[in-house]
Amino acid sequence: MGPLIAEFGPVWGFWAGVGQILLIMIMLLLSLAFLLLFDRKVWAAVQLRKGPNVVGPFGLFQSFADFLKFVLKEIVIPAGANKTVFILAPLITFTLAFAAWAVIPIAPGWVIANLNVGILYLFAISSLGVYGIIMGGWASNSKYPFLGGLRSAAQMVSYEVSIGFILITVLVLVGSLNITDIVENQRGSILRWHAFAWPTVFVMFPMLVMFFISALAETNRPPFDLPEAESELVAGYQVEYSSTPYLLFMIGEYLNITLMCAMINILFLGGWHLPWGPIESLGLPDWATPIAGFAVFYAKLWVMFFMFAMVKAIVPRYRYDQLMRIGWKIFLPTSLVAVAVAAGYVAYFGRPAIAAVAGG
Repeated sequence: MGPLIAEFGPVWGFWAGVGQILLIMIMLLLSLAFLLLFDRKVWAAVQLRKGPNVVGPFGLFQSFADFLKFVLKEIVIPAGANKTVFILAPLITFTLAFAAWAVIPIAPGWVIANLNVGILYLFAISSLGVYGIIMGGWASNSKYPFLGGLRSAAQMVSYEVSIGFILITVLVLVGSLNITDIVENQRGSILRWHAFAWPTVFVMFPMLVMFFISALAETNRPPFDLPEAESELVAGYQVEYSSTPYLLFMIGEYLNITLMCAMINILFLGGWHLPWGPIESLGLPDWATPIAGFAVFYAKLWVMFFMFAMVKAIVPRYRYDQLMRIGWKIFLPTSLVAVAVAAGYVAYFGRPAIAAVAGG
């Protein structure tokens, strides 16, 4: 918001910043509606079904109908629940899921807060997100949501460790905690994206795969949706929730999934840059370049969400001991070795070639 205040003055700059935040929130909510429909359609197609196809043409308005249903239903709070914490839990999950997007650049110059420590901000927000789930499971005063909340908290904390070390490998190569700098460090063709750049491809491509799998576990997506395994825990930490509070939990969960798709794009797949060159290579006017960059970024986000949806449709659920073993015995040591290799490479050979051409 600082640049807007400097450009338009304190009053108009403030309202311009508020408008920017509202615009991104509305865009995210509309995207979630269609991403959820897309998720259900992909799952149905794999199972040779049609999926939602009644509300609106091709079922396009199904998510909006579901939204109205949740909003208009009565909020039921269990008699033995801690009512204050019970209501605060989904609000915290919902708010933190939106707050994480404040530092995500979606196009050249399109970011709410271009922080120099944007990655640290994301670490802080993601670590706080566990509290909403723990509060929801505990406040329900029932053993099923309590066990689901414990499982979910343990799962999220376990895979946050490996995600953190994977992020460090990227930060070592870039030399900056600014998320926009991470994207600009991949300016150029696909061979300059972190996942495919030579010679670090042998470290970074496995890190891309590990980040994708860790993102599935971090967001409780299948095949790692153990906190809501129907045969064991009914529906996890949100089993006692209904109506709008349940909707807030679901919006928070899908916002986190979308955030992970965006982070994979930013960290490994060039952000808003094209496979054959930087977005500026299109030769568009200055006002059109950010729009084109956003279109590229948005398209990559949908591709990554399709990968999330396909995993949900075709991979069987893991046991809980298998889930934890992968996180602590495979991903953690592997990511530690990757950090050491990336740091050694930078120490002996300097930044990779992609960093040297970041300006053009």
